[in-house]
Amino acid sequence: MALDPAIARAARDFVARRQAQMRERTIALAQINSGSFNAEGVNRVREALAEMFAELGAQAEVLPVEPWQALGDDGQMQTRPLGDALRLRKRPEAPLQVFLCGHMDTVFAADHPFQQVRELDADTLNGPGVADLKGGLVLMQTALAALEASPLAEHIGWEVLLNPDEEIGSQSSAPLIAEAAERCHVGLIYEPSFPDGHLAGARKGSGNFALLARGRAAHAGREHHLGRNAIRLLAEATAAIDDLNGQREGVTFNPGFVHGGGATNIVPDTAMMRFNVRLPRPEDADWVQGELERIVAGFDAREGYALELHGGFTRMPKILSPANERLFALAQDCGRELGLALEHLPTGGCCDGNNLAAAGVPNIDTLGVHGGAIHSAKEWMRVSSLTERGQLSALLLLRLAAGEWRP
Repeated sequence: MALDPAIARAARDFVARRQAQMRERTIALAQINSGSFNAEGVNRVREALAEMFAELGAQAEVLPVEPWQALGDDGQMQTRPLGDALRLRKRPEAPLQVFLCGHMDTVFAADHPFQQVRELDADTLNGPGVADLKGGLVLMQTALAALEASPLAEHIGWEVLLNPDEEIGSQSSAPLIAEAAERCHVGLIYEPSFPDGHLAGARKGSGNFALLARGRAAHAGREHHLGRNAIRLLAEATAAIDDLNGQREGVTFNPGFVHGGGATNIVPDTAMMRFNVRLPRPEDADWVQGELERIVAGFDAREGYALELHGGFTRMPKILSPANERLFALAQDCGRELGLALEHLPTGGCCDGNNLAAAGVPNIDTLGVHGGAIHSAKEWMRVSSLTERGQLSALLLLRLAAGEWRP
């Protein structure tokens, strides 16, 4: 059935009345540092959000996640504790289940100089995480509150996951997303929109890898000939990986960090390099893995050396299914009702929408605020978009509840 215009108007008015509250809540959350490795700060954000979401009457669970693991600069595996996730569920018995997701962490560490929110003008805030993604969390809650205040709320169930590690790849929260995918039919994710207000459509997949080169230490003067320079081996291997660029359409390799050696009178015996791979199609992953293994095997075979490959693909490409195209069409129609001309555009960026799509759940993953310059000290959000995008989500939820979309 079509959504009753009176119900739609009531929801839009509900969201609009909360504009000032949403602004205040966004600022309060952004003033709490929640860099991915600031577990205490992430948990403070979680506690604030738990209080904010309490009015919705959902069952809430605090979910500890596994520590983050990665190869350290010294070639040893390192672990770092993370904040907890928060999951909320309401009406799990309803025939249509909606999954809503947003992350609590930011890219700004506790010692980063960018910590405060400031007003650039009456409609623009600059601050850490105002767009990515704390404004989105606030408008998500408001849209759900509008749904709960409507007579259609009983027609759908919903599940919210607020995760602590999206900015570092959702390595530890990925099992929680996969678990939700088994229960839910459609996903709404609150990453910020593109700076022009449009939505992300198809997304490339991403893998994070590391090469660890080991050689043989020796005195650089007396016994240089006995050494095996790990930096030289790593440099050649890095060049070989970078040369894979252009060999397969749309697949890119980006060596991004190198560490090795020490005193210049010692032949270095350890060096490491981290790199990222982006791929447009799921089948590209096998080609990438094969090429990397071929390169590593060739250098690892050299006498006195060893080369190890660590890491893997954390997010597969997001390919738009027919169900996803119909979901976008519904969102665009909701946008037209609000005077918004929304398009969905392909992007090389990744988010939890990749994980959800890989599990077979159609989703829109840029339903958050209108903002830009994310991951920089110039990050901004348009304050009025809290209402605009909150109304968009509220209408989308109500039209799902009215049965205007089916998987």
